[in-house]
Amino acid sequence: MKRLLAFVFVVAVCFGAIAWTSPGLLKSTKLGLDLKGGFEILYEASPLTEGGVVTKESLNQTAHSLAKRADKNGVAEPEVTTEGSNRIRVKIAGIADEAKVRELMKKPADLQFRSSDGCSSPTDYCKVELNGSDFVEGAAKVQFDRFNNPMIAIQVKEKEKFAEITTRLSGKANDDERRLAIFLDDELISDPVVQQPLTDGTAVITGQRTLQEARDLAEIINLGALPLKLTEKYTQSVGATLGQKSLQETAIAGIIASIAILLFMLIFYRLPGLIAGICLIVFVWLLLVVFWLIDATLTLPGIAAFILGIGVAVDTNIITAERIKDELRSGKSVASALRAGNKNSFRTVIDAHITNIIAAAVLFYMGQGAVKGFAVVQLWSIIINIATNLFLPRFLLHLLVHSGRFNKPSYYGVKESEIRAL
Repeated sequence: MKRLLAFVFVVAVCFGAIAWTSPGLLKSTKLGLDLKGGFEILYEASPLTEGGVVTKESLNQTAHSLAKRADKNGVAEPEVTTEGSNRIRVKIAGIADEAKVRELMKKPADLQFRSSDGCSSPTDYCKVELNGSDFVEGAAKVQFDRFNNPMIAIQVKEKEKFAEITTRLSGKANDDERRLAIFLDDELISDPVVQQPLTDGTAVITGQRTLQEARDLAEIINLGALPLKLTEKYTQSVGATLGQKSLQETAIAGIIASIAILLFMLIFYRLPGLIAGICLIVFVWLLLVVFWLIDATLTLPGIAAFILGIGVAVDTNIITAERIKDELRSGKSVASALRAGNKNSFRTVIDAHITNIIAAAVLFYMGQGAVKGFAVVQLWSIIINIATNLFLPRFLLHLLVHSGRFNKPSYYGVKESEIRAL
C-alpha cells in the first residue's frame, strides 16, 4: 500500500508542478524570426583609420563577431549575412530593448591587453596596456614550438610602446604580476606571463592546450584589431515567415499527434503505456523549463529538434515495454520480467542516446545559427529523455509492481495464450 501511495504522490507532484508552471513557461517562451518576426539592421562598414580598406576577410570576420554578440549562449539564432563589399545585414528576434541591442552591435570588437600594474591585487587587471587598434591587422598567426605545441605569434604597430610594457612587466616579482591579460568585450580570454622584454614588436603567446584553442585566440586578436566602423543605414521590422495562423495549426497538429501517441502506448502496452504517457508529459514540461532557463529562442529548427526528442522518448519507452513483454511471454513472473526487461533494454537505449549525443555535439561544434540551435535543443532533449523516459518509468513501474496489485500479464499487454510454458 505504501508503494502505491508513493506512486500517487510522485505523479501528483509532477502534474501539480506542470499545471502550476506551464502557463508561465508557454508565455515566456521566445519565438524566432520565422515564428514571430523581429527586427533587421543594415550596417555599412568603413575603416576606423585613415587610409584603411574594408577587405572581404575583414567583413566576414566582423559579421562573425556580430553573430557572436547577438547569440552569446548559442540559442538566439540570429541571421547575420554580408552583402556586397561593405555591408552587413543582421536579423534578430525576441529582443525587448531594441535600442540597447542596436548600440551594442555597432561597436567594434573591444580587444584589450591589461595588466595588474598599480591595481589592488594581481588579478584585478585594471590597467589597459594595449587596444585592438595597436596590433597589425591580421598579423596574429598560429605557429608551433620545437615540441610541436601550438603558440600564437602577434605583431604590434609601435615597437617602443610594446618594449616599454614588456620590460616593465617582466621585471615584476612573481608570475601573477607579470601577466598581460587578454580581454574581448570585457571577457577574459587568456592571461599569459611576460617572460622577458620584447623589443622587436613581435611576441608569442603560449599555454594553449589544443590547436583549435590557439586558432580561436588568434582569430579573436585579429578580430579585435580590425579597423572597421559600422554605420547603421536603416532598421525595420521583419515579419514571421511561418505566420501566426500556420503556427497555431502546427500547435494543433502537435496536440493531436501527442494524443494519438498516448492512446497507442496505452492500447498496446497497457500499464507500461500509461507510465510512458505520464513520463512523456513530464519530458515535454522539463524541456520547456530548460528553454526558459537558458533563455532560448524557439525557431522552426528548434521545433524540429523538439519533435525529434519526443520521438526518441517514445522509442525509449517502446523498447523497454517490448522487452518486458518478451520476458512475460517466456513464462517469468511480472517482477522478474520487469527486472530482466529493464536490464536487457538498458544497453540498447543508452547506445542509441550516446550516438545521438555525439551527432548533436558535432553539429553544435561545427554549426552556426539555426544548425547550432537545433543541436542545443537536441542535446538537452537527450539528457532530459534519459532522466524522464529511462529511469523515471522504471521507478514508477517498480512501485506499482511491488505494491502487489498489478501482477497480471494482461496489465502489460500480454495475453495468457501468448505465455509459453517453461
